[in-house]
Amino acid sequence: MKIAVLKERRAGEKRVAASPDSIAKFIQLNCTVTVESGAGESASISDDAYKAAGAQIAKSPADTVKGADLVLKIARPTDEEIKLFSKGQALACHAYALTEGAMVQKLAAQGVTLFAMELVPRITRAQSMDILSSQANMAGYKAVLDALQYYGRALPMMSTAAGRVNPANVFIMGVGVAGLQAIATAKRLGAIVWATDVRPDTKEQVESLGGKFLAVENEEFQQAQTEGGYAKEMSADYKRQQAELIAEKIKTMDIVITTALIPGRPAPVLVTEDHVKSMKPGAVIVDLAVETGGNCPLSEYGKVVTKHGVTLVGHDNVPSRLAETTSQLFARNLLNFLTPMIDKDSGALKIDLEDTVVKGTLVCRGGEIVHDRVKETAGSATAQKAAPAKKKASAKKSAKKSAAKKSAAKKSAAAKPAEAPAPAPDDTKAADSGDEKKEG
Repeated sequence: MKIAVLKERRAGEKRVAASPDSIAKFIQLNCTVTVESGAGESASISDDAYKAAGAQIAKSPADTVKGADLVLKIARPTDEEIKLFSKGQALACHAYALTEGAMVQKLAAQGVTLFAMELVPRITRAQSMDILSSQANMAGYKAVLDALQYYGRALPMMSTAAGRVNPANVFIMGVGVAGLQAIATAKRLGAIVWATDVRPDTKEQVESLGGKFLAVENEEFQQAQTEGGYAKEMSADYKRQQAELIAEKIKTMDIVITTALIPGRPAPVLVTEDHVKSMKPGAVIVDLAVETGGNCPLSEYGKVVTKHGVTLVGHDNVPSRLAETTSQLFARNLLNFLTPMIDKDSGALKIDLEDTVVKGTLVCRGGEIVHDRVKETAGSATAQKAAPAKKKASAKKSAKKSAAKKSAAKKSAAAKPAEAPAPAPDDTKAADSGDEKKEG
């Protein structure tokens, strides 16, 4: 099997989907690997390092993909990259398949087999394949470092000849993988760390890292977690009590890091404008959910802004800010995911459609979308594209009415030559312009 590794072309993406170590392992599995020249440059991996691992180097993306059985990428492909694929080729990447229905449709139409790595099921066997966890881990670590860049005071307690420096208070909102790493990092750097989450099991995790847990711990809280480990929807009364608790505590915080994400949906609001107004001048908020709308409505995607005296850090693609490390982890995730599917003797890719991990990630195959959840997203994209066509049809009706009005105006003018008729509105042009705006 020939594996191709493309250079990433989306703005701000510095990672690469293969490391020299993963390439060496693929070659041991009787695969050949072709890497596009410069693919690892932004992640501090040279073409020579890939050559030393046994890879071939291709000059262009077209040369890289040509003849490949499987293509590896970090980010979902652009329209130009999709055109490079041939029927029957496979692609594994972070596809955002639940929100990028139009892209999935194009890949399916091209006959590409797509594995969306963000859909790896959360089961024990698949932990080593989980790109969301590996990348979120580094994002949580980097979030603390990014906060320090804009925080104007020291983080740990210090006793100096000039007096004592009090430790900073850091508040982590959301205790998932990113949140836990942020807690550990801030604690190692000497801060007093608080954390909150609606799942009762996270209390023990927070305290095991030296953090202080903050939540309304009533009877409803004790039942706030599903058997699968996910948070349940809380009552309005609980939400009110929790909001009051957060509002009181956030006033005392120096750094707040928010990490709450909901797959396929906008991020929930955790920090309101009123919260921001109540915070200390010079406080910092790092919003790790800014790419999906943000946990704070004042955060701005890809920007660092100051509002009400508080600095809001909204860096996009935080894992890419540690490109060398996150590339290595992503590459291992892909290697662990693909190894069970590679025949040890022939090196061919054998897709077991009954395997839980394969079923969870396989989005399209044989020209069709085969993932149930993604079908809904792709269907929505189709409906959205079809909508303008309906409006164009109604525009034609408007045009007929306009023509009828023009005809009536001419008859009226003939009957009353002394009165010049007002020009009829160009309904067709107006309707088409409206469609173009909505389509664009």
